[in-house]
Amino acid sequence: MGFFVQLTEAIAERQSLLMTGLDPNPEMLQSWAQRRGMANRSFLSQARHWIKAVVEETSPHVCAIKASLGFYQALGPLGLELLLEVRDLVPRDLPLIIDAKHGDLNSSTALAHYLFKDLGVDAVTLSPLAGQDIAAPFLLYADKAVVITCRSSNPAAKRIQYHPSDADPLFLQIVRECQLWGTPDQLLLEVGTSDPTVLGLVRQAAPERVLMLRSIWSEEERLDGLLEAGLNDAADGLLLPLPQNLLVEDDLGEQAGELKALINRRRERWLDQHPRADGNSCALWVAEESQADTAGQQATTALILDLFDIGCLLFGEYVQASGAVFNYYVDLRQIISDPNLFHRVLHSYSTLLEQLHFDRIAGIPYGSLPTATGLSLALHKPLIYPRKEVKAHGARRLIEGDFNEGDRVVVVDDILITGGSVLEGIAKLESSGLVVEDVVVFIDHGGQRDRRARERLEAKGYRVHAVLDIAQITRTLLAAGRLSADQAAVLT
Repeated sequence: MGFFVQLTEAIAERQSLLMTGLDPNPEMLQSWAQRRGMANRSFLSQARHWIKAVVEETSPHVCAIKASLGFYQALGPLGLELLLEVRDLVPRDLPLIIDAKHGDLNSSTALAHYLFKDLGVDAVTLSPLAGQDIAAPFLLYADKAVVITCRSSNPAAKRIQYHPSDADPLFLQIVRECQLWGTPDQLLLEVGTSDPTVLGLVRQAAPERVLMLRSIWSEEERLDGLLEAGLNDAADGLLLPLPQNLLVEDDLGEQAGELKALINRRRERWLDQHPRADGNSCALWVAEESQADTAGQQATTALILDLFDIGCLLFGEYVQASGAVFNYYVDLRQIISDPNLFHRVLHSYSTLLEQLHFDRIAGIPYGSLPTATGLSLALHKPLIYPRKEVKAHGARRLIEGDFNEGDRVVVVDDILITGGSVLEGIAKLESSGLVVEDVVVFIDHGGQRDRRARERLEAKGYRVHAVLDIAQITRTLLAAGRLSADQAAVLT
């Protein structure tokens, strides 16, 4: 899923233009920590608890979360580890933007790889003075976005930003120029201002772009002015930060919800006051099922191609665990060495798992254990797993991990071929008093063509859910030119 689709779906689903700033400012956190009896803890501990609380409280009411890289870098190596925790805490359907203000050409390629591939963020802010070259390494990632800072709210910047004259200031020249670097779904604009007039000038120069404000505002009159100046024809296209003072309040979630409702009332009023001629514009945009389906198909296609490109599909003569000999082999173990791809695979699993009811996740040894671990962390569900063999020493456990009799367990595996290993694992789980109803796999080998494995599980009362099947993978790879007709015939 590309950044723009992700953002617009978050706006539509949460009906919000708000975003959360996750900047662990020592001064701001001091009173928050003191009220919670954490005054004597280290700043890192305070920041960790604050970040978790803010994400949990605001996620239902915002369409994006933004973290300033500098605050985390200032904490040294532990700060970068904290940034990884931020990535894990932010729900995958919310865009995560890193505010880097990066402007150094020499390190652009390396930083783009770190932020987009290693850290897995969705967008990054850049400084524009180096020209298009600064954005190029970041724009190579088609599913990500860059946010160009076209204006700073710092008073001392006015001498530069309004050169050569107030009539044609430099910041508007930047707005016009940087729109040539990337499409509206790849390139956004950050505007540092609390002045509706300034925001209106930027909107006039960039009617199709998403504008991201940096201002801290609290007065209702200022909010009305900014919305009037910054909304696009569909009454969106403007991201407003939650005021920083709210981020340390005890009723943060409640206040964020109230602010979201206030903004939505103003958006509805804005639409009423700005009638549009038929055919020239559209109503307040909400993601339609067909658009969401298209975005999902694009994400699935990209995932299949990336899995193929890192060597997850091999051709040759391979003996499967069941003893059957295939002319190809699907090796999903490769994904654990590519953090960004691994996150995307986990997200595809999560889409299915979030529709199910369960108390614990069980991975089938050994191939799916990394995946089950990642899903446990992402979904905040305890992990257990049946041992492949019972130890002859120590506790001699059949099931590793903590559980209670009667707990409902969802079983996770990588690929379903015969169903034998899954049934073997389920038997161990059920013999320990656990309840299994659902099995989720990444690839159903048989798909609709050969349903024997699926029917084998369903006959015993287990529901099977699969992200992909071999036929879908084959169609995608053949259409993209990754497979020859002969290779496709082997798979089908």
